[in-house]
Amino acid sequence: MPALSPGQTLAIAVLALSGVAAFGITPGTMLDTMPTHRVTRALSVPPLVDVDPTDDRYWHEERVRRGDTIGSLLARAGVDDPDAMSFLRTDAAARPLYQLRPGRALRVATDADGNLLALRFLAGGGEMLSVTRNGDAFAVKMQGEPPDVRVTLRSGEIQSSLFAAADDAGMPDAITRALIDVFASNIDFYHDVHRGDRFAVVYETRYADGEPVGTGRILAAEFDNHGVAHRAFLWRAPDGSDSYYTDDGHSLHRAFLRSPLAFSRITSGFTPSRYHPFLHKWLAHTGTDFGAPVGTPVHATADGEIAFVGQQTGYGNVVFIRHDATYTSVYAHLSHFETGLHVGEKVQQDDVIGYVGMTGWATGPHLHYEMRVAGIPRDPMKVALPAATPITPDEKSDFVADIAPLVSELAVVDRMPVNDMVAAE
Repeated sequence: MPALSPGQTLAIAVLALSGVAAFGITPGTMLDTMPTHRVTRALSVPPLVDVDPTDDRYWHEERVRRGDTIGSLLARAGVDDPDAMSFLRTDAAARPLYQLRPGRALRVATDADGNLLALRFLAGGGEMLSVTRNGDAFAVKMQGEPPDVRVTLRSGEIQSSLFAAADDAGMPDAITRALIDVFASNIDFYHDVHRGDRFAVVYETRYADGEPVGTGRILAAEFDNHGVAHRAFLWRAPDGSDSYYTDDGHSLHRAFLRSPLAFSRITSGFTPSRYHPFLHKWLAHTGTDFGAPVGTPVHATADGEIAFVGQQTGYGNVVFIRHDATYTSVYAHLSHFETGLHVGEKVQQDDVIGYVGMTGWATGPHLHYEMRVAGIPRDPMKVALPAATPITPDEKSDFVADIAPLVSELAVVDRMPVNDMVAAE
């Protein structure tokens, strides 16, 4: 058969009944070429693991499959030991072995007869469960593994939704939610994200015994929204506080949250005149009411100090937070307060201070939220709120030097095809 030219493809048809194979060449067709990207990175050499030369046990690893039991898993690993199975079924300390998660690894050491000598299993919380044998006795030990934190890179392009694109890229939901939080002050993720928007994220992944057990912080991220690239870098300031900043040192941290509830709806806005549903007369409404079920957590909208916590007529259970000499926020009609909350306590933005209720002059469960500026109530949804403090000129050189490795990591992701992934220690 003649050799194919670069512009030809081969079509093959097999006539099964006659046993004859027919070959045809389609002229003038071009093969699609996939784009290639060269990515070069310097990787550190992992330390060598010390091996005990006197340990002649045979270790076998099996992965948990859907529908596995501990019995079927051990049998597949070559364990044939009724005494060991009896111990694992009855000892309370071995109970995590019955909470099998598909994909997790089980490592066992056996002798030539299939008797269990040792077992290692990574429990759901990242702890290492070890079973050892000494003669006819078994012992179980649960211990936390030394932290093994690696840097993971993911990138994706939105086709239908951000979460779908993140799933396609292999990015955990916890990191996707954190990505939304990082850029929430610049991007409206509910209304302003469209097909074709791209993201790249550098984040921490925690490992134990070589298995991923959870995620940590986002270290750097980029979100291309309508062709505008937004970037964020995690940086620790000299005072020890961590926050996200743009390339030029502007803080992405919002000094104030607009809403003290994660998910809610506004049932009554700030107005100079409203018919009060409890007092049945027209009065000014000096805050914003957020409808939510009883027990919904209420969060502090900014850092501050508890100025009052207790009961007041009309407000019911109420918390006042003084943020500085100018701004004070008020949270009323709470069902109860966060345990231990007291006057003078320092709170940080997003700390839970209480829970939605309907105490005081309330006809249904909701949160009454006020923002007072120099003692005067202002509309919390419209009032101009202070911005977070940017990096000072004295800190700029340290900031640029510290984020330089993260800038390089994002550059690696930018050169990768969409949904390709790189993980490195």
